[in-house]
Amino acid sequence: MLCTLCPRKCRADRAVRPGFCGLGEEMLIARAAPHLWEEPPVSGTRGTGAVFFSGCTLRCVYCQNREISHTGAGRPFTPRQLSDTLKRLADLGVHSLSFITGTPFIPRILDALELWRPPLPLVWNTSGYEAVESLRLLEGAIDVWLPDLKHFSPRMGQLCAKAPDYFEHASAALKEVCRQAGPCAYNEEGIMTRGVLVRHLILPGLTGESMKLLTWIRDELPPGTPVSLMRQYLPCGEVGVPGLDRRITEKEYRRVRDHMLLLGLPGFLQEAESADSGFIPVFNAPESFI
Repeated sequence: MLCTLCPRKCRADRAVRPGFCGLGEEMLIARAAPHLWEEPPVSGTRGTGAVFFSGCTLRCVYCQNREISHTGAGRPFTPRQLSDTLKRLADLGVHSLSFITGTPFIPRILDALELWRPPLPLVWNTSGYEAVESLRLLEGAIDVWLPDLKHFSPRMGQLCAKAPDYFEHASAALKEVCRQAGPCAYNEEGIMTRGVLVRHLILPGLTGESMKLLTWIRDELPPGTPVSLMRQYLPCGEVGVPGLDRRITEKEYRRVRDHMLLLGLPGFLQEAESADSGFIPVFNAPESFI
C-alpha cells in the first residue's frame, strides 16, 4: 500500500522502502512506560502509560527526542505485543494511556485496540501535522487529543520543521479533533476523559508567531479549549538555525503568557524549571519498557 497517512503523502511502499518518516511497515516503539510529566489532566498523580513510537513526519531542528524521531531507533512490536503492553501499563494504575507520534502506525494501533480496548482514556499525543482523513480513522477510538500547534508562517514551518504547510494542516487537524471530541470532560480525579488540550512551545525570538497562534486558537476553536503554554525549550544538538541556539528569556515568556491571559484562554503554564534535559525520557534502554 502506498502511504498517504500524513500530509506529506509521500506514497512510499513502506514494505519496500521507508517513507519520509523513515519507517517501514514494521511498528517500532522506543519507550513504553509510565510518564509523570504531561499536563495534570493527563498525568495526574500516577502518570500516563506513554507509548513513544519511532520516526516522525516532521524534521524539527530543535527536537528533544531526535534519537527516535530522526533516526527511527526502536524495537519492533506487533499489534498483539502492543495490546499486551497496554494491559501491563493499565495494571500499573496509570490514569490514561498515551500514543505519542503514532501517525505512521495508525492501522496497526487500531489493530491492537481491536484485540483489547483499555478501560482508560486514550490520548493521541501529536505534532499537530496530521491529515484530516487519517484522523477520521481514529474517530471513536481516541478520547483525548493532545496536539501541538508549533508554527504560524510558511517560512518558519519550513525553516524549523521542513514543513512550509505546517499551519495549513495543523489548523485543519485541530478543528477536526475538536469536532470529534466535543467539550472537555473530566472524572472525579480531574483526569480528562474527553476533549482537546492544545500545546504550544515558545521558541526564542519567535514570540510574535506564538501570539498569532494563540489568537487563532481563541478565534477559531471552540470557546474554552484549554492551552498548555510550554517554556521547556532547550537547544538540543546542533540546531543550525540562527537564534534557536539559546533558551527563551523571561521577557519573552512574559510577553506570550500575558497575551494568553489577555485573550482569556484557559489552560496551563509551565514553570521555568521545565527547561531541563532531565525531563527528556530515556529511550531504547531496559528501563524504557515495562
